[in-house]
This record gives sequence, structure tokens and C-alpha cells, in this order.
Amino acid sequence: MQFLKKDEAKTASSKAKGDAGEDEALAYLQARGLRLLQRNYRTPGRGGGEIDLIVQSADGTVVFVEVRKRSRTAHGGAAASIGFQKQRRIIFAAQHYLMTWRRMPPVRFDVVSIEAAGPQWLQAAFDAG
Repeated sequence: MQFLKKDEAKTASSKAKGDAGEDEALAYLQARGLRLLQRNYRTPGRGGGEIDLIVQSADGTVVFVEVRKRSRTAHGGAAASIGFQKQRRIIFAAQHYLMTWRRMPPVRFDVVSIEAAGPQWLQAAFDAG
């Protein structure tokens, strides 16, 4: 039998909670008509970015979604935890993802925060400008 160290167990538990939050956010968005393009997109190499969900709306807008799960709303809740540096990494990853597209689609950066009251969808939470 193999035992995990305390930090490893915490990381595994955090990963499972994060995955569950992404599952809930994806189901929420799909119920509202968005189509999944990619999940957990990562840029190659160190220092890149990662996007939890990339979905597309019926009008063709590609939506890059950051999912945050928090049990408490202190300090502004889940959405408030996405600072400037995290936004820049998401934007970098979005630019990398879009390099393979022939035509630049309309894009948007949303946040789905999973909180005790249920999912909260913040459309156009930040922009690339």
C-alpha cells in the first residue's frame, strides 16, 4: 500500500475539487447553448498559460473560461481571485490557441465561479486590451 505525503494528498484533493468545479461549470454552460471546443488547454513550455474551458457560443464567439471554486465568498469570492498576472497568462494562452485558426473569431474572457449558491457566470469578466 502506498501512502501519499500530506502535501501530495492535499494537491490530489485540490485537483479533484477543481475537476469537479470544471465539470459543473461545463454542464452549466452547455445547458445555456455553448459548445465545448477544448478543456484544460495549456501552452507548451514553462511560464505559459492554461485555460480551463474553451467554448463557442451559437454566434461563433470563442469564449475562454476561467473556473473558480470557492467555499467562501470572503475577499470578493472566486471571481475576485483572478488577478492581473493570471489574466495575462490566460490571454497569452488564448493567443496561442487562436494561432491555428484561419480567421480570427470574436472572443471573450468569462469567469464561472462555483460557490455555495451555485454557478455564477460573469461574461466579459476581463479583456485582452
